[in-house]
Amino acid sequence: MAGKSLSEIAEKMRDIDICMLSTHAEGGEIAARPMSNNAQVEYDGDSYFFTREETRMVDDIGRDPTVSLAFNGRDHFCVAVEGKASVIRDKAAFEAHWTPDLDHWFEDGIDTPGIVMLKVHADRVHYWAGEENGEVRV
Repeated sequence: MAGKSLSEIAEKMRDIDICMLSTHAEGGEIAARPMSNNAQVEYDGDSYFFTREETRMVDDIGRDPTVSLAFNGRDHFCVAVEGKASVIRDKAAFEAHWTPDLDHWFEDGIDTPGIVMLKVHADRVHYWAGEENGEVRV
């Protein structure tokens, strides 16, 4: 059985807006929270999420950048991403990934005090599509 390529997986991920981002909390436990993937993005192994500096998630990533993302789409299509997260504070980078839907959460857009962007670079992407499954190393 031939596996899917990253671009084939990315095409199916376009319709999934919310994913679960899991970090390692201070005591070593797993902490997960829903994050918007902003849908309709071109996935190339990097995912971007906006949040606020003062969150537990940002603290967790500062201690241990190893994270996972879990996506659940239509027709039993699921994706698990294992990767490394980094915190970006550069407004030019914010502009490159900003969508109008984010205005709901960040009242002053990219000038919202305390806003940061998380970048998750995948090391591996595991997918399930019904009975088919596979892994892509990035």
